[in-house]
Amino acid sequence: MTRVGLPARIFIGSLPVDVIDMQAALDRIDDLVVDKRGGRVFTPNVDHVVQGEHDARLRAAYSDVSLSLADGMPLLWAARLLKTPLPEKVSGSDLIWPLMRLAAERGRRVYFLGGAPGSAELARQKLQQQLPALQVVGTDSSRVDMNGSAEIQRPILERIAAARPDLLIVALGAPKQEIWSSEHREQLGTAVALGLGASLDFIAGSLRRAPRWMSNAGLEWAYRLAQDPRRLARRYLLRDPQFLRIIAGQLLKK
Repeated sequence: MTRVGLPARIFIGSLPVDVIDMQAALDRIDDLVVDKRGGRVFTPNVDHVVQGEHDARLRAAYSDVSLSLADGMPLLWAARLLKTPLPEKVSGSDLIWPLMRLAAERGRRVYFLGGAPGSAELARQKLQQQLPALQVVGTDSSRVDMNGSAEIQRPILERIAAARPDLLIVALGAPKQEIWSSEHREQLGTAVALGLGASLDFIAGSLRRAPRWMSNAGLEWAYRLAQDPRRLARRYLLRDPQFLRIIAGQLLKK
């Protein structure tokens, strides 16, 4: 898909993915900040693609995403099979550090929402130890209910509005972070919301990332499954194998 002045966009399953590398993604995110019209940045992976087949709210959230970055080698392999190759993997956990360095250099205001209890604040402390100029204007580990009433959502949205962030890191996990960011885009105003999953937990140290060789081999899921099999077995062993069927169906259509 050709979009004037924007990255080319392909589809993996029903979800859009932008043909873009890490540096261009950082530039595009900063352009969104400068434009001051808000925006949403998502990092689709295998599980997003599978959930997108069944979840209309997730598809709706992706339908007006500002930037969609391939998170995981399986998406690169699928894009290659579909004859629409992507330049590189741009996962949320790889993006967060260079994005925070850029924010520190350019004086961007950052707000952290989500993560495990205490992760957002601990991530702030660790980031500011290495990036003293980084302006983290708020951290919030409150429980977010994407089906909650306006009264439940209002205090969180009011705290974000009062902090006036340029970048809002939404670390709630999929599909909650994408749906919540999209359905509250008007209240979020000029903030660029980035759904970055476990990135705050990784920085805080409450979760351990897979070794890079496993990530590059497409085996990060196995590392995470080994850490928390009770919670993740259903996702990785029962749900996500549907990805193969989705790509096979897409190949047959082509």
